[in-house]
Amino acid sequence: MFRDTLQKMVDRLDGGVAAILMGFDGIAVEHYSREGQEGIDIQTAGMELAHAAAQMCKAVERLDRGQTAEITMRTDKVVILLYVLSDEYFVACAVRPDASFGKARYVMRLAAPQIRADL
Repeated sequence: MFRDTLQKMVDRLDGGVAAILMGFDGIAVEHYSREGQEGIDIQTAGMELAHAAAQMCKAVERLDRGQTAEITMRTDKVVILLYVLSDEYFVACAVRPDASFGKARYVMRLAAPQIRADL
């Protein structure tokens, strides 16, 4: 069920590499990697980012700036966009640096209600 949604997200993006639905505890619910794409192990990346993202969300709350909605990590090899679904879960999408980040953010926002409903 989640895999289909993640696959559709990645496949809609030129430059889409992988996506993951994960808890802030670092446990993956589901993931998808586009065949023929090299360079990122989305499960390992998700586990590494889960703790950092949770800490960033807590910092934003302590600063009384509301709730974190999105986090973007950009490197020279990959961009990972993280979309917060709830206090417990997030979805992340990895794209190549030459991909459209705006479209990736849009696709994630479109998929979020369905993922939330299925959780």
